[in-house]
Amino acid sequence: MGYAVLHLEKAKGADGAMSTHIERTVHPKNADRTRTHLNRELVQFPEGVRNRTQAIAHRIETAGIKRKIGTNQVRAIRVLLTGSNEDMKRMEEDGRLDGWCSDNLKWLRETYGERNLVSAVLHMDEKTPHIHATIVPIVTGERRKARQDEQNGKKKYRKKNTQDVRLCADDVMARHKLKHYQDTYAQAMSKYGLQRGVDGSLAKHIPTSQYYKELVERQDSLQENIENLLGLEEEAQKKLKKVKGEINVQKMKGAAVNATTAIADGVSSL
Repeated sequence: MGYAVLHLEKAKGADGAMSTHIERTVHPKNADRTRTHLNRELVQFPEGVRNRTQAIAHRIETAGIKRKIGTNQVRAIRVLLTGSNEDMKRMEEDGRLDGWCSDNLKWLRETYGERNLVSAVLHMDEKTPHIHATIVPIVTGERRKARQDEQNGKKKYRKKNTQDVRLCADDVMARHKLKHYQDTYAQAMSKYGLQRGVDGSLAKHIPTSQYYKELVERQDSLQENIENLLGLEEEAQKKLKKVKGEINVQKMKGAAVNATTAIADGVSSL
């Protein structure tokens, strides 16, 4: 049984570099160009929106946010969704990948809100099929800091409308929510034979770029081990063939000796 892989990361600024990667404006070295045509956008953009960057801006502009958005404020969250390499490949071969994509979209919309999911691209031209989803962290409800101040007994001067729409990645990426995401995502993916990964403090959050690097390194190492084993098997087959040949030669020599002895015995009896 393989693992369901869910990785979240705050994007910086307009996140143009990631858009370039996702939309294949520039092809990465690890992508197979002969399979790039199999990649597809799973979310339909609103009218007039042509790409991921515009989709992020459109969601923010039409959300009804009253507060000014800071220059360094996080506008999008990257979400990587996939599974163990063998399981994903098997899913593709069995024709279950479309169902897997649909269930991923369902989970994303239920978890983050339908309008907050502005893009989801299936990549088929890398080693393991995966989805790059983009979430705009639009939230409502009381701010976490205000809630903590109230719990700590700090004075509040003005009660703000808790239904105001806000752009707040910290709310979406709160530690207890990250654990909840992993739990519910694993439940949604269990029908595909994928289980939850490490639960608890041993799990370490790493950037997507580092995650990719480590994932590729593990796969390359596994491939190298497989190739080494195949090489050993081939060498063993050669040795076995050689031994069998030597045995056959010995048998033939033995048969020749027996035949010679029989002839000699026959001549002696004359």
